[in-house]
Amino acid sequence: MSREAFREARDFLFAHRGDYAAAHRGFRWPEMQHFNYALDWFDAELAAGPLGNTEALRITGEAAATRSFAQLSAESSRIANGLRDLGVRRGDRILLMLGNVAPLWETMLAAMKLGAVVIPATTLLTPADLRDRFERGRVRHVIANGAEAMKFEGLDASVTRIAVGGAAGWQEFDALRDAPAGFAPDGPTPAADPMLLYFTSGTTAKPKLVLHDQRSYPVGHLITMYWIGLRPGDLHLNISSPGWAKHAYSCLFAPWNAGATVFINNQPRFDARATLESMLANGVETFCAPPTVWRMLVQGEMAPFRGRLRELVSAGEPLNPEVIEHVQKVWGMTIREGYGQTETTLQIGYFPGQTVKPGSMGHEAPGYRIRLLDPEDREVPEGEVSILLDQPPMGLMKGYQGDDGGFAPLGTIAYRTGDVAVKDAEGAFTYVGRADDVFKASDYRISPFELESVLVEHPAVAEAAVVPAPDAVRLAVPKAYLVLAPGVEGDRDTMLSIFRHLRERLAPFKRVRRLEVYDLPKTISGKIRRVELRQEEARRFAAGARGEAEFREEDFPELR
Repeated sequence: MSREAFREARDFLFAHRGDYAAAHRGFRWPEMQHFNYALDWFDAELAAGPLGNTEALRITGEAAATRSFAQLSAESSRIANGLRDLGVRRGDRILLMLGNVAPLWETMLAAMKLGAVVIPATTLLTPADLRDRFERGRVRHVIANGAEAMKFEGLDASVTRIAVGGAAGWQEFDALRDAPAGFAPDGPTPAADPMLLYFTSGTTAKPKLVLHDQRSYPVGHLITMYWIGLRPGDLHLNISSPGWAKHAYSCLFAPWNAGATVFINNQPRFDARATLESMLANGVETFCAPPTVWRMLVQGEMAPFRGRLRELVSAGEPLNPEVIEHVQKVWGMTIREGYGQTETTLQIGYFPGQTVKPGSMGHEAPGYRIRLLDPEDREVPEGEVSILLDQPPMGLMKGYQGDDGGFAPLGTIAYRTGDVAVKDAEGAFTYVGRADDVFKASDYRISPFELESVLVEHPAVAEAAVVPAPDAVRLAVPKAYLVLAPGVEGDRDTMLSIFRHLRERLAPFKRVRRLEVYDLPKTISGKIRRVELRQEEARRFAAGARGEAEFREEDFPELR
């Protein structure tokens, strides 16, 4: 019955594609006591149905491979049986550290079949990061690329080690394929059983552990599927690195919920031109990329590469309106934004058929009830994006794991995202910033993102991070740490040009008063750690110092 309920919910969203109001009004989460995505949906519906011989996965470039739904079903069953022979049991935690190679998807499905809990991990993790994940994640098994084996030296020797590509002292992943293809589960999978344990990126503090159950991501990403606009048979490209939740969003659950093909173009280093060429050559229809990638794409020639593209979406961080406008000009298509977290599936977005307001992240997703709350849980026009919990959405996490292995309750009224937004009369939300990043200057509230968006419009600026700089008179003034475009010198003339650009586009109370070229601190997922920049400003203020490469408005008498 769970499969039928899942299919009914999916088909409702298909039927209301292009009619957001009806989808939002009528969507209901499917009820299910037992559910195993790999067995009940992937195997029984996709692999055994009309789509069985169509591609589920296509990888080009490095580690090129293709797998049909039927092939992935059989291979994941072999891997599941092989893992079971090595002692993997229901509830065991598997740290999975692979790049975009076929064994990643095979293992994800295999673990689901077994009822094991996967801890996805990026290959960028250091040995210290892995030690933390071993300890807090209570890891019992590891599957990693053999080339990364040295990172695990000195860690818990009792952990089963399995290497893709081989490594001394490790089990060989391909040996698991010798197991039989027929898989018999231990029993029905309770829908509330754990399935995924994600570490957040840790932009402001130590990464948190987010637990999702057998429903929350597979079923919750029906909404992500709806947002992207996926259809059965689509070829879908999502630019994302394994190990982060966005990879599961639209390199696994959303496309396979629709019966679409996951497309991966592996590159040693991201190349915008090569990506566009690959999209055109392969016939990509739906495309999702983070703002960083979109900004790189619009710097080159895009017009000849539209090809078969039908849907364009962006997620991860807010997208600058000028990028949306550029793509509209050259491709005649509109990038639709979406907002979600590791802790949830897609919460807010612009859905197919909606008119996009550049700079806004969209409307409340079907199945979610979003409110903007103040610290006293009162609804306000500008406040923290919060999900009401009296009827929690299925796409919300089970909770954060504490150091004791238990899970803290989400609260009684709402789950708070930590992000601040405003809501307009039409119900569209506009991102203001992380609650920790929004600050006051001369008694005005300042959104770092708004100022950063204006800064990157200047041709000399590649990246920007705005933080409050303590000031004896104004309490704080906006300061921008900058990464300049290639070949641009951080000299006085450049800074004068940027200051003039800001004056033309910002109200006086919003103006950035200080600029500094700086190597921005980032998490391993690529998000800027503004907390470190705020701490640096506090240290300098206490010492009565300023940065060697810092320029201030008052240094430029010609601006008066």
